[in-house]
Amino acid sequence: MTVMIAPSILSADFARLGEEIAMLEAAGADWIHVDVMDGHFVPNLTFGTKVIETVRRVTSLPIDVHLMVVAPERYFDDFAAAGATGLTIHPEVSPHLHRQLGRIRELGCAAGAALNPSTPLDAVVEVVPDLDLLLVMTVNPGFGGQRFIAPMVDKVRRARELLDRSGSDAWLQVDGGINRDTIVPTWQAGADSFVAGNAVFAASDPGAEIGALRARCAVHV
Repeated sequence: MTVMIAPSILSADFARLGEEIAMLEAAGADWIHVDVMDGHFVPNLTFGTKVIETVRRVTSLPIDVHLMVVAPERYFDDFAAAGATGLTIHPEVSPHLHRQLGRIRELGCAAGAALNPSTPLDAVVEVVPDLDLLLVMTVNPGFGGQRFIAPMVDKVRRARELLDRSGSDAWLQVDGGINRDTIVPTWQAGADSFVAGNAVFAASDPGAEIGALRARCAVHV
């Protein structure tokens, strides 16, 4: 199974964003993860269209955009035009999830659904065929650097079972508190895409940390 590492620029030095992204690309990052927060759905305010445009100008890597916002459909067209490769939204604030995932795909982006720790997998059972990515949050979203919620490993395992039963080839992503220790149980539970922010950017050698995270999965097949 392929291991996809998606460093989150939430933890990057924005005074050196171009250099930081170049470093990630040279180190073998697979995707660049952009956390969009509106201060309503989650208690933080982060990036908009201009940041996505900036990231697109400095890298050819896929841009994996996680929309932690109310009424995410308001942003689909602008973010796709800005260079987003994938848009992941939350069923908790997407009552018309099927239609919204379809619109994301119409725009040429991969369509993802993200589940908060307290949100059951049932929230996406009916739309599995419409997913290119299923994200299991392993922290309560809103801030970087939080502690991994260990019981979410079982949720990752059940999410893998759901995708496999449905014959889905969607990526199973985890986000929150991912580091050299926590990547192992989530990988063994069936995740294949890993968002890492603080673990990468707080490391003494951020570039080498990407390889170290990937290596941890390779030795725990």
